[in-house]
Amino acid sequence: MSTSFENKILDMKEKKEISLELLSYILSEASEEEKEYLMSTAREIAQSVFGKDIYLRGLIEFTNYCKNDCYYCGIRCSNKNASRYRLTEEEILSCCDKGAELGFQTFVLQGGEDPYYTDDKVCEIVSKIKKAHPDCAVTLSIGEKSYESYKRFYDAGADRYLLRHETANEEHYAMLHPASLSGAHRKQCLRDLKEIGFQVGCGIMIGTPHQTIENIYEDILFMQDLQPHMIGIGPFIAHKDTPFKDQPSGSVETTLLILSILRILFPKVLLPATTALGTADAMGREKGILAGANVLMPNLSPSQVRDKYLLYDGKICTGEEAAECNVCLRARMNKIGYQVADSRGDHPDFTGRM
Repeated sequence: MSTSFENKILDMKEKKEISLELLSYILSEASEEEKEYLMSTAREIAQSVFGKDIYLRGLIEFTNYCKNDCYYCGIRCSNKNASRYRLTEEEILSCCDKGAELGFQTFVLQGGEDPYYTDDKVCEIVSKIKKAHPDCAVTLSIGEKSYESYKRFYDAGADRYLLRHETANEEHYAMLHPASLSGAHRKQCLRDLKEIGFQVGCGIMIGTPHQTIENIYEDILFMQDLQPHMIGIGPFIAHKDTPFKDQPSGSVETTLLILSILRILFPKVLLPATTALGTADAMGREKGILAGANVLMPNLSPSQVRDKYLLYDGKICTGEEAAECNVCLRARMNKIGYQVADSRGDHPDFTGRM
């Protein structure tokens, strides 16, 4: 490995910047030795901030109804083959109770953009979770809403909000979404969330149709401007009932390289090794951790609905009970020298709700 490459990575680490030229080289030309150097640098940075702790987020997929028709998504409104469901308030609270018994201190309520769950309903659910588990963090991942709606969710007790921006490039965004959706609006939602006081997560899929290295570079520039607390990165995996059903999956290796780059650029960011990464590669989550990730998001949804929340084909852990999944993940982390931390796992700069 050349000293020149080492120096470029060290320069990236110091300046928290990457050039399009270096990004292109890493993704297209880097040797195996250079890739390992990149990942080991990211791993060292993650450990310098978080030690060997891995944070768990208990994922509750509470509705697979969605008013949107995104071309890549298995729960898009025009997919007539989807078996639709909604969890009741009682079922959601029961998932949190079970999660708390297993040691979870963060619950992620994720769903399609389902008009059935009005602002009033969402606020009531959030406030009841916080009342039952006052020390937990509640994360919402329910799409694009108005500033006023986001403020209500925050005032009800929600701590974090995940909203993948998908792509920062408007032309690419239009290739992935119907004309009713705009990348500019999605990015504005993220800025609104940050202004309100949420710990905010954005992110992209690697290998979506028509994605270029220039697109990924633009995504990195957007993230540097936004300075999110969390970044969700996973490989694109096609769903059989979408317009992209015949498109190839995103590269696991490219996903790992991007994870490492993001860890170097954002040393304190909360970076999941996603379920999609674990679906694309049996050891994907472990590889993600070793590339600089520090978060896992096991599923707390009732097992009878897990195989219905299919954003893509082949999703792992659809039949496991929450307790099984929890024990399995803890053992898998121990095997690679890490341990699950029994804490909320806030961003290091988080000083409490305003």
